[in-house]
Amino acid sequence: MEALYVRQLKLGSMDNFVYLVGPKDSDEVLVVDPAWDVNAIEKALVEDGKRLVGVFVSHCHGDHTNGIPELLSNHDVPVYAQRAEVDFSADLRELASGALRQLGPGDTLTVGGRSFQALHTPGHTPGSHCLLAQDALVSGDTVFINGCGRCDMRGGDPEAMYRSLSQVLLKVPDSTRLFPGHDYASVPVAAMSDVRQHNPYFAFPDVSAFVAYRMRPRR
Repeated sequence: MEALYVRQLKLGSMDNFVYLVGPKDSDEVLVVDPAWDVNAIEKALVEDGKRLVGVFVSHCHGDHTNGIPELLSNHDVPVYAQRAEVDFSADLRELASGALRQLGPGDTLTVGGRSFQALHTPGHTPGSHCLLAQDALVSGDTVFINGCGRCDMRGGDPEAMYRSLSQVLLKVPDSTRLFPGHDYASVPVAAMSDVRQHNPYFAFPDVSAFVAYRMRPRR
Protein backbone atom coordinates (compact mmCIF):
# COMPACT_ATOMS: atom_id res chain seq x y z
CA MET A 1 0.00 0.00 0.00
CA GLU A 2 1.30 3.46 -0.88
CA ALA A 3 2.38 5.69 1.99
CA LEU A 4 -0.18 8.21 3.21
CA TYR A 5 0.38 11.75 4.42
CA VAL A 6 -1.76 12.81 7.40
CA ARG A 7 -1.26 16.06 9.32
CA GLN A 8 -3.30 16.21 12.52
CA LEU A 9 -4.02 19.68 13.90
CA LYS A 10 -5.61 20.14 17.32
CA LEU A 11 -7.56 23.40 17.12
CA GLY A 12 -10.22 25.31 19.03
CA SER A 13 -11.82 25.20 22.44
CA MET A 14 -13.47 21.79 22.02
CA ASP A 15 -10.32 19.72 21.38
CA ASN A 16 -11.16 19.32 17.70
CA PHE A 17 -8.84 17.53 15.31
CA VAL A 18 -8.57 18.98 11.80
CA TYR A 19 -6.74 16.89 9.20
CA LEU A 20 -4.80 17.31 6.00
CA VAL A 21 -4.87 13.99 4.12
CA GLY A 22 -3.33 12.88 0.84
CA PRO A 23 -0.84 10.50 -0.76
CA LYS A 24 2.68 11.07 0.51
CA ASP A 25 4.08 11.19 -3.02
CA SER A 26 1.68 13.96 -4.13
CA ASP A 27 1.23 17.58 -3.12
CA GLU A 28 -2.57 17.24 -3.25
CA VAL A 29 -4.50 17.07 0.03
CA LEU A 30 -8.01 17.25 1.39
CA VAL A 31 -8.73 19.13 4.58
CA VAL A 32 -11.18 17.29 6.82
CA ASP A 33 -13.47 19.41 9.01
CA PRO A 34 -11.78 22.83 8.75
CA ALA A 35 -12.69 24.83 11.83
CA TRP A 36 -11.51 27.33 14.44
CA ASP A 37 -8.15 28.46 13.04
CA VAL A 38 -7.85 28.72 9.27
CA ASN A 39 -4.48 30.45 9.62
CA ALA A 40 -3.09 27.33 11.30
CA ILE A 41 -4.42 25.21 8.44
CA GLU A 42 -2.87 27.52 5.86
CA LYS A 43 0.44 27.49 7.73
CA ALA A 44 0.50 23.68 7.76
CA LEU A 45 -0.13 23.58 4.01
CA VAL A 46 2.83 25.88 3.37
CA GLU A 47 5.12 24.11 5.86
CA ASP A 48 4.52 20.73 4.24
CA GLY A 49 4.42 21.93 0.64
CA LYS A 50 0.87 20.75 0.11
CA ARG A 51 -1.86 22.05 -2.18
CA LEU A 52 -5.49 22.00 -1.10
CA VAL A 53 -7.80 20.30 -3.61
CA GLY A 54 -10.95 19.82 -1.53
CA VAL A 55 -12.76 19.99 1.79
CA PHE A 56 -14.28 16.85 3.34
CA VAL A 57 -17.03 17.54 5.88
CA SER A 58 -17.65 14.65 8.28
CA HIS A 59 -20.89 16.25 9.49
CA CYS A 60 -22.59 19.62 9.80
CA HIS A 61 -21.92 20.69 13.38
CA GLY A 62 -20.32 24.10 13.71
CA ASP A 63 -17.23 22.96 15.60
CA HIS A 64 -16.31 20.99 12.45
CA THR A 65 -17.36 23.51 9.81
CA ASN A 66 -16.88 27.06 11.09
CA GLY A 67 -13.73 27.60 9.04
CA ILE A 68 -15.27 26.76 5.67
CA PRO A 69 -16.21 30.29 4.54
CA GLU A 70 -12.76 31.72 5.29
CA LEU A 71 -11.05 28.74 3.67
CA LEU A 72 -13.17 29.10 0.53
CA SER A 73 -12.23 32.76 0.32
CA ASN A 74 -8.63 31.58 -0.12
CA HIS A 75 -9.15 28.42 -2.20
CA ASP A 76 -11.50 27.61 -5.07
CA VAL A 77 -12.10 23.97 -4.12
CA PRO A 78 -15.11 21.65 -3.78
CA VAL A 79 -16.68 20.86 -0.42
CA TYR A 80 -17.63 17.20 -0.17
CA ALA A 81 -20.53 16.22 2.09
CA GLN A 82 -22.84 13.24 2.30
CA ARG A 83 -26.10 13.80 0.44
CA ALA A 84 -28.18 13.07 3.55
CA GLU A 85 -26.26 15.74 5.48
CA VAL A 86 -26.82 18.34 2.79
CA ASP A 87 -30.54 17.60 2.95
CA PHE A 88 -30.47 17.73 6.74
CA SER A 89 -28.51 20.92 7.32
CA ALA A 90 -29.45 24.35 6.00
CA ASP A 91 -26.38 25.72 7.79
CA LEU A 92 -24.10 23.49 5.74
CA ARG A 93 -25.81 24.49 2.51
CA GLU A 94 -25.28 28.13 3.41
CA LEU A 95 -21.66 27.74 4.54
CA ALA A 96 -20.48 25.91 1.43
CA SER A 97 -23.00 27.32 -1.05
CA GLY A 98 -21.96 26.71 -4.66
CA ALA A 99 -18.88 24.72 -3.66
CA LEU A 100 -20.92 21.79 -2.30
CA ARG A 101 -20.44 18.40 -3.94
CA GLN A 102 -22.80 15.72 -2.67
CA LEU A 103 -21.56 12.18 -2.11
CA GLY A 104 -23.57 9.00 -1.79
CA PRO A 105 -22.74 6.08 0.52
CA GLY A 106 -19.48 4.47 -0.56
CA ASP A 107 -18.68 7.07 -3.22
CA THR A 108 -15.03 7.70 -3.96
CA LEU A 109 -13.05 10.85 -4.57
CA THR A 110 -9.59 11.14 -6.10
CA VAL A 111 -6.69 12.89 -4.40
CA GLY A 112 -3.24 12.81 -5.95
CA GLY A 113 -4.26 9.97 -8.21
CA ARG A 114 -5.53 7.77 -5.34
CA SER A 115 -9.12 6.87 -4.60
CA PHE A 116 -10.45 7.63 -1.12
CA GLN A 117 -13.87 6.39 -0.01
CA ALA A 118 -16.69 8.10 1.89
CA LEU A 119 -18.33 5.63 4.28
CA HIS A 120 -21.83 6.76 5.25
CA THR A 121 -22.06 6.28 9.02
CA PRO A 122 -25.28 7.86 10.33
CA GLY A 123 -26.08 8.01 14.01
CA HIS A 124 -24.56 11.25 15.26
CA THR A 125 -26.30 13.00 12.36
CA PRO A 126 -28.17 11.53 9.36
CA GLY A 127 -25.35 12.26 6.94
CA SER A 128 -22.27 11.66 9.05
CA HIS A 129 -19.56 9.95 7.05
CA CYS A 130 -15.98 8.83 7.52
CA LEU A 131 -13.09 9.21 5.09
CA LEU A 132 -11.35 5.91 4.39
CA ALA A 133 -8.00 6.92 2.91
CA GLN A 134 -5.77 3.91 2.29
CA ASP A 135 -4.84 2.75 5.82
CA ALA A 136 -6.47 5.65 7.65
CA LEU A 137 -10.05 6.18 8.82
CA VAL A 138 -10.84 9.83 9.58
CA SER A 139 -14.03 9.47 11.57
CA GLY A 140 -15.35 12.88 12.62
CA ASP A 141 -17.79 12.30 15.49
CA THR A 142 -18.91 8.83 14.42
CA VAL A 143 -16.37 6.98 16.53
CA PHE A 144 -13.63 8.04 18.93
CA ILE A 145 -10.83 5.91 20.31
CA ASN A 146 -12.80 5.17 23.48
CA GLY A 147 -16.33 6.23 22.52
CA CYS A 148 -18.78 7.24 19.82
CA GLY A 149 -20.74 10.35 18.92
CA ARG A 150 -23.77 11.51 20.86
CA CYS A 151 -27.13 10.37 19.51
CA ASP A 152 -29.41 12.57 21.65
CA MET A 153 -29.18 15.76 19.59
CA ARG A 154 -31.22 16.75 16.53
CA GLY A 155 -30.81 14.12 13.85
CA GLY A 156 -29.25 11.62 16.25
CA ASP A 157 -30.25 7.97 15.94
CA PRO A 158 -28.68 5.37 18.26
CA GLU A 159 -29.97 2.43 16.20
CA ALA A 160 -28.30 3.90 13.11
CA MET A 161 -25.11 4.40 15.13
CA TYR A 162 -25.14 0.74 16.13
CA ARG A 163 -25.42 -0.29 12.49
CA SER A 164 -22.68 2.13 11.47
CA LEU A 165 -20.26 0.67 13.99
CA SER A 166 -21.23 -2.99 13.72
CA GLN A 167 -21.83 -3.19 9.97
CA VAL A 168 -20.39 -0.29 7.95
CA LEU A 169 -17.12 -0.06 9.86
CA LEU A 170 -16.86 -3.84 9.96
CA LYS A 171 -15.26 -3.66 6.50
CA VAL A 172 -12.40 -1.52 7.80
CA PRO A 173 -9.33 -3.72 8.44
CA ASP A 174 -7.90 -4.07 11.96
CA SER A 175 -4.62 -2.50 10.80
CA THR A 176 -6.38 0.72 9.77
CA ARG A 177 -5.43 3.73 11.91
CA LEU A 178 -8.33 5.65 13.46
CA PHE A 179 -8.04 9.45 13.35
CA PRO A 180 -10.98 10.78 15.42
CA GLY A 181 -12.64 14.19 15.30
CA HIS A 182 -11.76 15.12 18.89
CA ASP A 183 -8.89 14.57 21.29
CA TYR A 184 -10.89 12.60 23.84
CA ALA A 185 -8.39 9.84 24.69
CA SER A 186 -4.90 9.35 26.09
CA VAL A 187 -3.56 8.85 22.56
CA PRO A 188 -4.52 10.82 19.41
CA VAL A 189 -4.46 7.85 16.99
CA ALA A 190 -5.06 4.12 17.43
CA ALA A 191 -5.29 0.97 15.32
CA MET A 192 -8.82 -0.24 14.70
CA SER A 193 -7.85 -3.57 16.28
CA ASP A 194 -7.21 -1.76 19.56
CA VAL A 195 -10.34 0.36 19.22
CA ARG A 196 -12.52 -2.70 18.66
CA GLN A 197 -10.96 -4.40 21.68
CA HIS A 198 -11.18 -1.52 24.16
CA ASN A 199 -13.95 0.83 23.00
CA PRO A 200 -17.11 -0.20 24.90
CA TYR A 201 -19.40 0.68 21.97
CA PHE A 202 -18.02 -2.23 19.95
CA ALA A 203 -18.85 -4.75 22.70
CA PHE A 204 -22.64 -4.91 22.49
CA PRO A 205 -24.15 -8.04 20.93
CA ASP A 206 -27.45 -6.46 19.91
CA VAL A 207 -28.98 -3.11 19.11
CA SER A 208 -31.19 -2.89 22.21
CA ALA A 209 -28.23 -3.21 24.60
CA PHE A 210 -26.27 -0.65 22.59
CA VAL A 211 -29.14 1.84 22.57
CA ALA A 212 -29.74 1.47 26.32
CA TYR A 213 -26.08 2.22 27.03
CA ARG A 214 -25.64 5.02 24.50
CA MET A 215 -28.83 6.77 25.64
CA ARG A 216 -28.23 6.38 29.37
CA PRO A 217 -28.68 9.65 31.32
CA ARG A 218 -25.73 12.00 30.93
CA ARG A 219 -24.00 12.98 34.16
